[in-house]
Amino acid sequence: MMKKISLFLSLLFVLSISVVSAQSADSAIKMVSEKYDVGKIPAGEAYTFFMEFVNKTKKPIVVKHVGAGCGCTVPEKPTEPILPGKSGKIKVVYTPASPSPINKDVEIYLAGYQEPKIVYFTGEAVAKK
Repeated sequence: MMKKISLFLSLLFVLSISVVSAQSADSAIKMVSEKYDVGKIPAGEAYTFFMEFVNKTKKPIVVKHVGAGCGCTVPEKPTEPILPGKSGKIKVVYTPASPSPINKDVEIYLAGYQEPKIVYFTGEAVAKK
C-alpha cells in the first residue's frame, strides 16, 4: 500500500512540473489590446506602433525574445524586467512591400514560460499618393 501511495505522489509531482513548464505567456501578461488595427498605411514606408501589456503575476517578468513571421515586421522587446502590475511595451516596425491587406502577428516569449503570447495586427497597405 505504501508503495502505491509513494508511486502516486511521485507521478503527481512529475505531472505538476510538466504543467508549470508548459505554461503559456498568456497566463503572465494581459495585452491592452488583443488585436491591433494599424489602419491604412503607405506601402514601402516603415510604420511604427507599440503593443502594450501589463504584468499580471506577483513577480517581475522578463521578455526574452519577440519574433515575427517575416522580415517586414521587426518587433523590439523591452530591455528591463516588467514589475508586477506594471506595463511593458513591444515596439513594432512594419514595412509593407506592396499594397495589400495586412494580417500579421508578433510572438512574445517570456523567461520561464514555454508557450509565447501571440498578438495580431491588421490593416491595409495602400499605394503611395
